Amino acid sequence: MEDLEEDEQLGTDSEEEDSELSDSELQDAFAKGLLKPGMNVLTTKSKTCVNNVEGIRQCLAELSKSLPWVERLDLTNLPAEDILARAEGKLPAADGTVNADDDFQREMFFYRQAQASVLEALPRLKKLNIFTKRPGDYFAEMAKSDQQMTKIRKKLISKQAILEKSEKAKKLREQRKFGKKVQVEVIQKRQKEKKDMMNAVKKYQKGMTDKLDFLDGDQKGPAAAGQKTKGDAAKRGPNAKRKSKDDRFGFGGKKSGKKWNTKESHNDVSTFRSKTAHGKGGKGGKKGGKGAQNV
Repeated sequence: MEDLEEDEQLGTDSEEEDSELSDSELQDAFAKGLLKPGMNVLTTKSKTCVNNVEGIRQCLAELSKSLPWVERLDLTNLPAEDILARAEGKLPAADGTVNADDDFQREMFFYRQAQASVLEALPRLKKLNIFTKRPGDYFAEMAKSDQQMTKIRKKLISKQAILEKSEKAKKLREQRKFGKKVQVEVIQKRQKEKKDMMNAVKKYQKGMTDKLDFLDGDQKGPAAAGQKTKGDAAKRGPNAKRKSKDDRFGFGGKKSGKKWNTKESHNDVSTFRSKTAHGKGGKGGKKGGKGAQNV
């Protein structure tokens, strides 16, 4: 154990001596002018690109498979002719380049390239007797289950119910505001009428006026407001229904006792006939006798 400790101490001493020697050497080199600032700079090596054509071809041969075109459906073609640009008189670039910064031009290029691929692929698929349209009786299973769609439908219905409820509450609030406004206006109107009434009463009590028009202010209200009154109805006369009943049943009032004598008829003797009164007129006398008895 003691030998090991001695060896460790000797090792540490030698390392310190090496470091001291190295520092002293650096100091001597700096004193001689051999060391200059900027000499010890980290430099990165430039990356060398390797174009391993044979390796790439080997990898391509391993990945490529000899499958028919129906299994691959790959097409390499130029974009279709831009009919709109030709109609507007805009000629495309001679080399067919597209400005990558122009979003519209770039998207149109993709669209025309996809259009050209479709125009080339459809005839080839028809030659291979491959259907490209879905039949009318095709049954496709939905991506989402019926339970999921039921949940979505319930959620939509609940949202619609919440919206209707909020709209109804909004309308009720507006109606309440309008009702309160009308109520306040009515109360203010009544207070004003009461105030005017009290002022008129005070003026009458103090002898400032001798008119009592304020007492029948409520009666003048309907006429002033343009409402129908009994006086207006009397001026216009009875309506058609009343006239027809009057023509049929009379004008109303007491029907019995119309031929009874009164003080005026008793004193009126202008229509008195002596022959009729003494029963000398035959049938007329009898009638006269009966009339006398009645009198």
